[in-house]
Amino acid sequence: MSQKDEFHTIDDTSDGLFRELAAGVTTRIFSGEQAMLSVVTLAPHAQGTLHHHPEEQWGVLLDGSAVRVQGDEEIPVKKGDFWRTPGNVPHTMRAGPDGARVLDIFSPPRPEYRTPGSGFGTTQR
Repeated sequence: MSQKDEFHTIDDTSDGLFRELAAGVTTRIFSGEQAMLSVVTLAPHAQGTLHHHPEEQWGVLLDGSAVRVQGDEEIPVKKGDFWRTPGNVPHTMRAGPDGARVLDIFSPPRPEYRTPGSGFGTTQR
């Protein structure tokens, strides 16, 4: 593998493994050996599905505004805010009127995100 394969641009929408998570919610995934990055784009007022997974997740709001639903709390977030979601805590995101873009970081990488597909994986019912 060439070293240039290890470099990416966050605004290049053709880079990464594309996955549709929900209506109006898409991501581009970049997987390494011990961590995984996911650049999530949410259309205005789009919302993901409440879900959980065993991997720890960190998120950074890159653009827009949103409400982070985590456990039984709803927390408004703005550009530059970041958060940690421990493994198996139910969570999702609801975009504000201008949409949102989030950088998620998973450790270890989520196995179901290593291949193309759709959906969030495990959902909370």
